[in-house]
Amino acid sequence: MREIALAFLALIFTTGSLSAQALGTKPDEQTVKDAYIYLLGRALTIRQEHMDRGGQGFSYNAIKYNPLGSADFVNPNFDVAYLEAWVAVDENTPAILEVPEVRGRYYTAQILDEWGEVVANINERIFPSKPFGKFALLKPGSHADIPADASPIYLHSSKAKLLGRVERKGDDEGAVRLQKQFKLSSAGTPRIADPPAIPTFNNETLIGVEIFDDLDGKLSSALDVSPNAASMQQKARAVAAYAGSSPDARAAIDAQIKKIVPDFRVYAVTQSAPTREHWTGGMSAGNYGANFWLRTSVNYAGIWANSIDEVTYFVASSDSEGQPLNGSNSYVIHFPAENLPDKVVGAYWSVILVSVPDYRVVPNSLNRFNFNNHSPLQKEADGSLKIGLGAKQTEGVPESNWLPAPEGKPFSLTFRTYVPKDIVRRGQWQPAAVTMVK
Repeated sequence: MREIALAFLALIFTTGSLSAQALGTKPDEQTVKDAYIYLLGRALTIRQEHMDRGGQGFSYNAIKYNPLGSADFVNPNFDVAYLEAWVAVDENTPAILEVPEVRGRYYTAQILDEWGEVVANINERIFPSKPFGKFALLKPGSHADIPADASPIYLHSSKAKLLGRVERKGDDEGAVRLQKQFKLSSAGTPRIADPPAIPTFNNETLIGVEIFDDLDGKLSSALDVSPNAASMQQKARAVAAYAGSSPDARAAIDAQIKKIVPDFRVYAVTQSAPTREHWTGGMSAGNYGANFWLRTSVNYAGIWANSIDEVTYFVASSDSEGQPLNGSNSYVIHFPAENLPDKVVGAYWSVILVSVPDYRVVPNSLNRFNFNNHSPLQKEADGSLKIGLGAKQTEGVPESNWLPAPEGKPFSLTFRTYVPKDIVRRGQWQPAAVTMVK
């Protein structure tokens, strides 16, 4: 009996999972799919932290003031003076954020957690009682002393991502001056854990079964505020246990992931939100509730999305006939005079052209990557607006209204409406269809 018990214990310690190895429990396909997509959302933010840490001069609690027009990230925003930082705190050490007073142009200090959920936006809309000034960013449960003039904001874990945006609005000098007035510092020397180890991967070759390695390390590194986090994490543990039970089981899970990835890519760009006129979007991003599929889709195609009160996103990867957008063709987006995007935003709109599947800007001879309501666009005689897309200037569209696309390669469009009006938030407006010129 003693020998049997010892063998039993050895089995547990060797495999790390009694249920997977001893009972041969193989998770069903839906469990594997859900667990993978759920974890991929976190893997994408971990990847981003590793990438940011590799940048020149990186340190936590230090703002990187991106040069105007900087494009070295997914779905960049050329409409604003942009700043970013990784915040790191511990129980006794908060970070201090200072937001300047900004008048007459869009701005926000957006704080997100390590899963891509918005914690706060500091601006006159979301923080009307204190739209600027000093704020103390605290770890949950912290009772650290903070400056008397600092308002506390409790994070979801010991790290957060800070993104600041100041609208350029045709005044680059003023935007940069305000950008540099955002300040971030630590109130001491916090303990800062390295992000979980993760293999290098990109959007074209997404991570495989390795995502389930050191699962508890990934899950314990950052609290997930999703209401179904506990159940999804249990699914992930079941898959991790089975994948760790034998080489054959690991290979089987990896093979299944390879089948999941193509379906996820399609879902992310065409099915993750309502689609009208072949634009997918109008959904509530930034805070996702139980919809981890949407959260992972957003982290994949445009990490660090903001909440719907700040911006509504629309993505198009196909034309009005459902064919994939390709730079070999010419396209037109024609907004009727009564449906111009200027009329549905409280701040501004913009559209950017990016490559697929990495969602980065496409170099071109004009050094032109986006349009917004401050661009020198020419309207038609009837007050309508045409935007041309393609490797060559679109016939019938002024050169000033042409966004160059990569010759012979697929591309995608991201349309942003900043401070969208009710018609957008209710899902009753979307950009005009992308129509191929034949």
